[in-house]
Amino acid sequence: MGWQPHATAYDSIFPRHFIHRHIVCLRLHRSSVTCVRSGFSFHVHFPFDISNHHLTPHLPNGGERVTPLPLIVNLSLDIQNLRKLYQNNELTPRQLCEALWKRAESIHNPDIWIYRLSLEELEPYLLKLESAAPATLPLYGIPFAIKDNIDLAGVPTTAACPAYAYTPEVSSPVVEKLIEAGAIPLGKTNLDQFATGLVGVRSPYGVPRNPLAPDRVPGGSSSGSAVALSEGLASFSLGTDTAGSGRVPAMFNKLWGIKPSCGRLSTSGVVPACRTLDCVSIFTLNGADGRTTLQIAEGYDASDSYSRPTVDRARPASRKLGIPKPGQLMFFGDAGYETTWEKALSDLQSKGWDCVEVDFEPFLKAARLLYEGPWVSERTTVLKDFLATNAADFFPATRSIIEGGIQNTACEAFAAMYQLADLRRESEAVWEGIAAIVTPTAGGFPTLAEMEADPIGPNSQLGYYTNFMNLLDLCAVAAPAGETEAGLPFGLTWIAPRDSDKALIDLAMGERNSLQPLPGGAG
Repeated sequence: MGWQPHATAYDSIFPRHFIHRHIVCLRLHRSSVTCVRSGFSFHVHFPFDISNHHLTPHLPNGGERVTPLPLIVNLSLDIQNLRKLYQNNELTPRQLCEALWKRAESIHNPDIWIYRLSLEELEPYLLKLESAAPATLPLYGIPFAIKDNIDLAGVPTTAACPAYAYTPEVSSPVVEKLIEAGAIPLGKTNLDQFATGLVGVRSPYGVPRNPLAPDRVPGGSSSGSAVALSEGLASFSLGTDTAGSGRVPAMFNKLWGIKPSCGRLSTSGVVPACRTLDCVSIFTLNGADGRTTLQIAEGYDASDSYSRPTVDRARPASRKLGIPKPGQLMFFGDAGYETTWEKALSDLQSKGWDCVEVDFEPFLKAARLLYEGPWVSERTTVLKDFLATNAADFFPATRSIIEGGIQNTACEAFAAMYQLADLRRESEAVWEGIAAIVTPTAGGFPTLAEMEADPIGPNSQLGYYTNFMNLLDLCAVAAPAGETEAGLPFGLTWIAPRDSDKALIDLAMGERNSLQPLPGGAG
């Protein structure tokens, strides 16, 4: 439920009928509140500090204790709730941005951001919104964060490498679409350098602290974008997802991670990792917000050589979900995650799904091609010249990966392409008669200590269920799916062939309206 100032607070000062009928907005200050009515406002001072997250004051002269009033920073930042508050004149984008800016200062997690817009830099966005009506813009006043390998006009793009930084004159098309829809960019977020990693610890700008498990990794490479949401600093955020960077951080932060079909969102204005596989991803607080944001951000871009026309395909009207065979599942010794996976399957079955085992081997073989084959040379191709002159500016683990692609040959690349084509054809049979494939998003949750001891191994394990996705031209949705007994977040990834993006979000949310009948009524 959103913040409702007229429904909770100062009955001892304002009669309830006055609050219900006349107060439009409460503007909170350190020791006062401004009550705004149509046509006038008045100011009331309190003998206590109301800048804390909750109020439990005693009024003077022995007055009774009043109900705690949550501040703006405690309200739900989901899109539907904020739109309701804006349309009811209970909140303004300016109030929200000021509160979020202060919250970002107070939580002491500075490594989320590489660049955070000041209140002065937010002013043009706020002024534009003040001349518009909330109902006219689908993302009116919705705050979002941007992974710092995606361009925002006038703000440096670093890809987590200071020596690589440049300042773009225009925003990426995806960012521009979101801003035109009314969204407010709050800043550029930290990442594994050059989007190379799934752990979120490979950055010279530090490691964003995972608020759900401070001793564990935040997930990467889109680490700051995920933690910005789990810390309550934004409503949605942009990441990129070449090998799992939009899904692994989602699970570790109890978020929804939307990995669109390749080419559905423009990658113009995005620092490439593997150009043939890159896509812009979206983190949200729920599935509905993911669908809304995807709808606005997507679209063909003629300036992007890898952009593809937007197509929406339904999924077969089957009650069957494919799951890997037991021998093809990997939890890397994490018994808690293995048990939680089994519980998640039971939950799906209780909702009417029939979980059937499928042969996951073609997917796993494709995953191995990404880093064990010549595809790593595509990352090297992007950075080869910079590596030659700035090798010392690379994060050590990132440098070792990028340098590893130098020796691969064209013959090896073509052989891998042929192998991938065979695996794509082999995997096509798996989809017959099922609505989607469901897997764990990750098979374990590395600690920071484990990463310190082995910078490569745990990262590689996190790609087990993710690395094949773009090679096989699939779309995916990572969704929260409970916790382990130790309280660690767990998640499922829903997978389907390309262009099933919105239907897949609906399935993950439990909706069946994006299914189409099977031929002959099968399934």
